[in-house]
Amino acid sequence: MLGMVKNSLLSTVEAWPYRLLSKGEKDQLSYEERACEGGRFAAVELVGKPFDEASKEGAVKLLKYVGGSNDKGVGMGMTAPVSITAFPAEDGSFQQKVKVSLRIPSQFQDNPPCPTDESIKIEERQGMTIYSTQFGGYAKEADYVNYAAKLKAALGSDAAYRKDFYLCNGYDPPMKPYGRRNEIVMELRHTFLSHHLMPIDNQRQQMDTKEEAM
Repeated sequence: MLGMVKNSLLSTVEAWPYRLLSKGEKDQLSYEERACEGGRFAAVELVGKPFDEASKEGAVKLLKYVGGSNDKGVGMGMTAPVSITAFPAEDGSFQQKVKVSLRIPSQFQDNPPCPTDESIKIEERQGMTIYSTQFGGYAKEADYVNYAAKLKAALGSDAAYRKDFYLCNGYDPPMKPYGRRNEIVMELRHTFLSHHLMPIDNQRQQMDTKEEAM
């Protein structure tokens, strides 16, 4: 826990790289279109819990991982945002199923440490193009649902984005009371969210087996 706190407070935060494609505004809602880079992400899925509870639990797991709860015992630094994949129900609320993810810092992208928490998986994600709108405060499910509805209205019915999930992004630690940044993100349909890598320990085992065979 101490390693997680030190890593969160003392590390320079590395942002998820993206390229701004365009900006828009409708009905007093500003939004952006971005091309986000791919890479390796640490991710954990939680099912059967309310969105706010599951999001917090997943974020703590990932912060422990980058804070030193890994096979190398190394503090990896911090990246932002913590991204929560939410799955909307028919009434617009979120289902009790989330995936919380964090982009692995660039120093560890090629060879990320293995999480000691087996519920955390390492994924390889392709780059994706998104629509995003930003808002402040301590974001909860109701806020993300509200801004998702606003963004959908601003984009209009002809916009080709994924409607089966949203990304709910948070950029700030809990101890930051002002100037907080949150985002609701919708992915364009011609891109893909992610695909799973083989678990890293299995990758290493197969590499060792190949070396022995040689």
